[in-house]
Amino acid sequence: MVGFPRAFVHAISLKFSFLCSMLKIDMHSHILPKNLPRWADKFGYGDFIYLDFHKKNYARMMKGNEFFREIFINCWDPEYRIKEYERFETQVQVVCTIPVLFSYWAKPKDGLEVAQFLNDDIANLQQKYPKNYIALGTLPMQDTEFAVQELERCKTVLNLPGIQIGSNINDINLSDERFFPIYEAAERLGMAIMIHPWNMMGFNSMEKYWLPWLVGMPAETSRAICSLIFSGVLEKFPKLRFCFSHASGSFLSTIGRVEHGFNCRPDLVAIDNPVNPREYLGKFWVDSITHDDKMLNYVLDLQGSNRVCLGTDYPFPLGDLEIGKFISEMGLSEETVDDIFCNSTLSWLNLDKAQFL
Repeated sequence: MVGFPRAFVHAISLKFSFLCSMLKIDMHSHILPKNLPRWADKFGYGDFIYLDFHKKNYARMMKGNEFFREIFINCWDPEYRIKEYERFETQVQVVCTIPVLFSYWAKPKDGLEVAQFLNDDIANLQQKYPKNYIALGTLPMQDTEFAVQELERCKTVLNLPGIQIGSNINDINLSDERFFPIYEAAERLGMAIMIHPWNMMGFNSMEKYWLPWLVGMPAETSRAICSLIFSGVLEKFPKLRFCFSHASGSFLSTIGRVEHGFNCRPDLVAIDNPVNPREYLGKFWVDSITHDDKMLNYVLDLQGSNRVCLGTDYPFPLGDLEIGKFISEMGLSEETVDDIFCNSTLSWLNLDKAQFL
């Protein structure tokens, strides 16, 4: 049998060494506190989530009195998660709450209390494991004053680099002017914003076949991006650093249609912002959750590697639970992989790589 040339073996060895030694940051993962209060009992209303630990290492997420989802220990145990991530040579997790805990529907003061509890818990995680966890806060978006108040606390007291908000707030688009003070505060404080789909449009009419997650979520993320672009939010607050989940949902794959609509019906689309939506490509960040190497190459072509971040949606089944394995196997340049695996996330969050080495 003829062996491989030494130069080829050496090149492969260097490539493997590079991939094994580089910093990897998963910028899209979810966690929740193990000990969630029984907020429904305290507040006297609502389908607030609580956990029923029905067997070892498992819990039922209960939404009021109804079963919502069974979760495993990796949803709440930080040390278990670190060990799982070590299997995929991933050192750092950007963690945020599970969207069902947003509780935007709650009374404002109650929503503030929920957000404060979640933020205190996730900030403690970041403080205890500074080399392994970066925490994103959550806000009571149903009340602008409380949201700004909690955003400022996230920055000045909890030392969080950013927040996560939903793709709509109780069916109100993110373009609504009531949210502008929140954007102004985020820009002033230098806080990054992750947009995650939730409260999916058409949920009740398409529950079968998991369609809210397969169809509704991608549409929700595109809804958020289009709302922010067409309303001029990205013009009014040009220093905001947005990152959109699931590789922008369906936005990038339909940018041709979106741009054509902008051009052919400006009387409907361009009424608040005259800038072509294609001009914003590469001005926001997206994660890498495509589950498809051809789609990721397309996303990279539109966005540039410095605006695409490794994301997994860990620990949920729709996520990339092999944490970037398919990216490592795509034959991308070392510079591109390094951008995806850490540089893009660090620039989005405005963090220094040295603090994680």
